[in-house]
Amino acid sequence: MLYYRKNDNMQTIEIIGENYFGRWDKTRVACRGIVINDGQILMSYASKEDVWMIPGGGQEAGETYEDCCVREVGEETGLLVIPSAPALEIDEYYEDCKYLSVYFFCKVIGETPARLTEAEINAGLEKRWIDVKDAISIFSRHAEYAETDEMKRGLYLREYTALKALTEN
Repeated sequence: MLYYRKNDNMQTIEIIGENYFGRWDKTRVACRGIVINDGQILMSYASKEDVWMIPGGGQEAGETYEDCCVREVGEETGLLVIPSAPALEIDEYYEDCKYLSVYFFCKVIGETPARLTEAEINAGLEKRWIDVKDAISIFSRHAEYAETDEMKRGLYLREYTALKALTEN
């Protein structure tokens, strides 16, 4: 179930999973960078798992949202970016958890050493530039994974919802 609300300049979308307990005890915050250049969007692609995602990841203690976005995009892609003000927040609720993702439009200003985690290396994570419409199409197939891969279904639903909201405005 999707709910939309707008506060000041940032839209917030809530995704409520069928398995949500109605309350959450745990919260995970992540920041994600939308980098678009000549109709192409920067993506992280796990080649061994065939999973696409917008670059980003978990916020560390004491880190601002903006700093998290810069660090995560740099670690995953090797690109140094400057983020805009937060453009979108997606709050997902599953079981007893709230997953908060903050999206930023980013401008590439240079390069930085990529620093992939062991899990990202094992997944074959690499940066790829693809057409924005192709990214939306890939993520639009989120329902296809409902029976086989709940993590991919949820990830693709979140990214589809974000890209649709951000490209329609």
